[in-house]
Amino acid sequence: MREDWAECRIDELGNGRRPVLKAGPFGSAVTKATYEPSGYKVYGQQEVVAKDLNAEAYFVSEATFRRHKSCAVEPGDILMTMMGTIGRVYRVPHGAPKGIINPRLVRIAFDRSRILPEFAEAALEQPPLQRLLDRRSHGGTMQGLNLDALASIRLSVPPLPEQRKIAEILRTWDEALEKLTALRALNIRRRVWFRTHLFTGKVRLPGFTGEWRVVPLSEVLHEHGSKSTGAEEVYSVSVHKGLVNQVEHLGRSFSAANTDHYNRVLPGDIVYTKSPTGDFPLGIIKQSKIDREVIVSPLYGVFTPQTYALGVVLDALFESPLAARNYLHPLVQKGAKNTIAVTNSQFLEGKLRLPMDPGEQAAIADIVNASHAECAGIDAEIEALTRQKRGLMQKLLTGEWRVPLNHAETPIMTEEAEHAG
Repeated sequence: MREDWAECRIDELGNGRRPVLKAGPFGSAVTKATYEPSGYKVYGQQEVVAKDLNAEAYFVSEATFRRHKSCAVEPGDILMTMMGTIGRVYRVPHGAPKGIINPRLVRIAFDRSRILPEFAEAALEQPPLQRLLDRRSHGGTMQGLNLDALASIRLSVPPLPEQRKIAEILRTWDEALEKLTALRALNIRRRVWFRTHLFTGKVRLPGFTGEWRVVPLSEVLHEHGSKSTGAEEVYSVSVHKGLVNQVEHLGRSFSAANTDHYNRVLPGDIVYTKSPTGDFPLGIIKQSKIDREVIVSPLYGVFTPQTYALGVVLDALFESPLAARNYLHPLVQKGAKNTIAVTNSQFLEGKLRLPMDPGEQAAIADIVNASHAECAGIDAEIEALTRQKRGLMQKLLTGEWRVPLNHAETPIMTEEAEHAG
């Protein structure tokens, strides 16, 4: 750290007008029972985690707000999660509505003549500090962080002009990430449109007039029943990644010692997992995009589609929790222990309206694959920019790289860092 930087405890960075740290009201003071249809906003954990002012819509009356005005939120305040998910931060934007924090948050009110809100937000988000917060949290099933543990953490604080410049540089990365995130959201919305229009035949691709029919999946999928030869790797099925190698994805294999009875999956096969998973309480349906044969648990149903392209369409259709539920709900019975009771034959009894022309199937599959490739490219860019920003934060927020304050915005290395390199 440079000589002109100060190192201060968080609770030393106030101005006396409001306490630096203020936790939300605990006990029965502000609970869902006191919420109103409108009034003063209750800032909660979802707003902070999503960095979205409108993630939740809870309100309290003016009387409740006045009773807990010490927990009030002002633009520029930093909100931090203190229970469950620890250490997520959100800077309250200008124009934010008046409100108070709920018990899962702490409000941090810095003296803005000493530390700028945008710099403070970045300083609190840096990975070393986040790891420190994790170490200081406590609890069993619900992790928590108390005010004393947060108050004693020290921040490296440069002069205000340098804070402002550092915040501007990091903001450039944030804006790029926001644009990519918005682009990804548009891609996902387009895929929703595909499911409701292109995959149902409501909208036809130019040049195709072939028949669409409502058919049971048994007409377009068949169960080949192939078992392991002993040479295949064991795979599982993930909601977001499809078929994944158990060791690579889960860290170890959960397969039985003898896998001779495991089901063999051919490239392009459709796999149905008969276990509840997150938003898919009746199981998930995925196509194998693996370019070789693999094996999965005998509890999974494995089916070969009439064409590889039709498998792509089914995979894209069933990536929607609603579409999967609508198809599976009439077929599946759930046991007392949340187990799913459905045979492979029963799974194939459900009906969908599908294109019968292999050419049209292939054309729709090309659109699906292009959309997925675009989304994968956006995800890769987001990951790369996130890594770059993390590296910048490490250099800039420790003073290892200093920023020029009178011309170009590119960070410059300190003499010490240059010699160290």
